[in-house]
Amino acid sequence: MDIEWISLAILAGLAVLLAAGVPLAFATGAIAVTMALTLFGPGSLGIIANQVFEFVNTYVLVAVPLFMLTGVLLERAGVAEAVFRALHVWSGRLRGGMAVGTVGAAAVLAAMVGVIGAEIIMLGIVALPAMLKRGYSRSLALGTICAGGSLGALMPPSVVLIFYGVLAGVSIGQLFLAAVVPALLYVSLYTGYILIRSHLQPSLAPPPPPDELDMALIEKVKLAQGFAIPLLIIIVLMSSLYLGIATPTECAAIAVVAAALTCWARGRLNWETLRSSLAETGSALGRLVYIFLGASALISFYNYAGGTRYLSGLIQGVDLPAIGIILMMMALLFLLGFFLDFIGILFLTMPIFLPIVDALGFDLMWFGILFTMNMQMSFMTPPFGPAVFYLKTVTPPEISLGQIFRSVWPFVGLQAVGVVLVVVFPEIALWLPSQMR
Repeated sequence: MDIEWISLAILAGLAVLLAAGVPLAFATGAIAVTMALTLFGPGSLGIIANQVFEFVNTYVLVAVPLFMLTGVLLERAGVAEAVFRALHVWSGRLRGGMAVGTVGAAAVLAAMVGVIGAEIIMLGIVALPAMLKRGYSRSLALGTICAGGSLGALMPPSVVLIFYGVLAGVSIGQLFLAAVVPALLYVSLYTGYILIRSHLQPSLAPPPPPDELDMALIEKVKLAQGFAIPLLIIIVLMSSLYLGIATPTECAAIAVVAAALTCWARGRLNWETLRSSLAETGSALGRLVYIFLGASALISFYNYAGGTRYLSGLIQGVDLPAIGIILMMMALLFLLGFFLDFIGILFLTMPIFLPIVDALGFDLMWFGILFTMNMQMSFMTPPFGPAVFYLKTVTPPEISLGQIFRSVWPFVGLQAVGVVLVVVFPEIALWLPSQMR
């Protein structure tokens, strides 16, 4: 069968199975096995299995469950509540200060966790009731939590960056450093949007009560103590990476120990906490691994069939300048983000895109940051939008999925602005790693 027909058959099979409600992991795995057996016989399954095993056997992937466990332990320790309380009190005199404090808390949590699920749930439990009780607009509150919580996709130690680095053969430590400035760019865009909109529409963000406005400085300093441990963890992790003291995997182990000590210091470390934290981490990791295995099997088959060479030729044959091809790739990634998980998108597109990006002379680390920023948008866009579904699990029943999806669009627009800025000014992503080199 010609590679054109194989490509069409894969797309048709994915469309039918996903429309029928088959999970992505099983849809991609079933198509890979069925087509490999049909076209190449039983011997092709061994080739696929070997390629999948070679990727799974990468040491740095150990960091993924460790950072997940860190997030769960910090949730059990109540760190989100302490950070949120400190930041929103310190920003209380600003119109929209509680939403600004939520973005700040989200950035701090993202810098310790690296996964969006635990972060959004923590913020949904702590920040959403506080903002709604204050009288904040539902749309502003929901959008702020989804956008802020999604920072975990980009802010190091991002799990998305770990998977990209392994697949692309790029230093994960360098990727982490490259993501710092773009992540702070997003924080600035979110904060600026909240402040401007709150100023133009004061009813969206009522001022804080007098007891917060008149709080003594000594009381604010006491609240800031809850911010000290998370800040110390972030400084240790990032300085270890920047100075080359620890690898990303070693940093993940340090983060787990730090999270456990935080639980202990706050009097919440016991056997039940450890048991439930490990169980929750294992459940989340299991879902991630199944998606990874299915997507990896499909792309291994497609490589074996010559698909990546075929699609690379098609893209390179497009009559566009080099930067136009990059923008076309970004548009394709954005569209795929409406329907697929980031792992599926990563394994289906990067074997095709990366050789082209390299041949065009672009930095693969820079492209990895663009990919991750694009995936951050995919966490909020319907109908997949995992950030929205995570938040829905902890919202009051009267808040619908539709309301949450409508609330995120201004922030998706801000994320698109961030992607364009990094495309136009690559130094946003490349400056900090260049200092490390």
